[in-house]
Amino acid sequence: MDANGAGRIFHPPLISPERTMGRRRFDFARQVAVMAIINRTPDSFHDRGATYELGAAVDAAERAVAAGADWLDFGGMPFGAAGPPVPVAEEIERVVPLIEAVRGRTDAVISVDTHRADVARQALAAGADVVNDTNGLRDPGLAGVIADAGAHVVITHSLGGPRQAVRRPGYDDVVAEVARFLRERVAHALDAGIAAERIIIDPGHDLNKNTYHSLEITRRLPEIAEIGHPTLAAVSNKDFIGETLGAPQGERLAGTLAAISVCVLLGARIVRVHDVAPAVAAVRMVEAMLGWREPLIAEHNLD
Repeated sequence: MDANGAGRIFHPPLISPERTMGRRRFDFARQVAVMAIINRTPDSFHDRGATYELGAAVDAAERAVAAGADWLDFGGMPFGAAGPPVPVAEEIERVVPLIEAVRGRTDAVISVDTHRADVARQALAAGADVVNDTNGLRDPGLAGVIADAGAHVVITHSLGGPRQAVRRPGYDDVVAEVARFLRERVAHALDAGIAAERIIIDPGHDLNKNTYHSLEITRRLPEIAEIGHPTLAAVSNKDFIGETLGAPQGERLAGTLAAISVCVLLGARIVRVHDVAPAVAAVRMVEAMLGWREPLIAEHNLD
């Protein structure tokens, strides 16, 4: 990294880079997984409820896989504090039927975006492979549920966790503090019996962070990736992109593609996206430029 902490191309030494999740195998030493976001919520910040109805969510999952998604991330509750509370039973009713409907149709990885042990338990029983927790395993029962199921976990940094308002979040050094939190929560996961090769980390762009924080995390992503567990970059259509470009929701695709490409170059090995087809194209192009993937067609000036 240079004097400002920004990297060029960063290949982090990974803990167990070859991983089997569900029925798919990844080599994160030379591969990036594309995770498609599908929310059964009426108030998602990007799609505003477009996949709230079960049939619409199932259709979206099938389209995502057809477009090249490696991974489907199902959520039943927004992270933000606005909107009515979502009881545990309601969150379960949103995500479990979706997992059950999709599990038999694809070998793609399925994760449940939840921070609640009871939701995770039922989602894993329904066929989910991963728990994607934006609360950093703070629920006292969640790590045990994941360990008992032999599932994978995404440990994400946030200050307050889902549905908690954090006004004007402040950090002395946002990257150092995020990295310290992730190391501590990884240690908690290991102590609870979650195997190291089943842990993924996420710095939590925009989660209790302002635009300057999220840009700094992106510039210094190698400091997160060097923790050693595969790093997930969840940057799709987020406000730090919108504020940087002056772009409202619906006009952030170009910024999203730039952000995920930079994150991959700086160590991310999983990207979480709304617009699957263009994201897959961008990621596969980056993989090819890094020498990890052959062109699908090679004819130009070869005849």
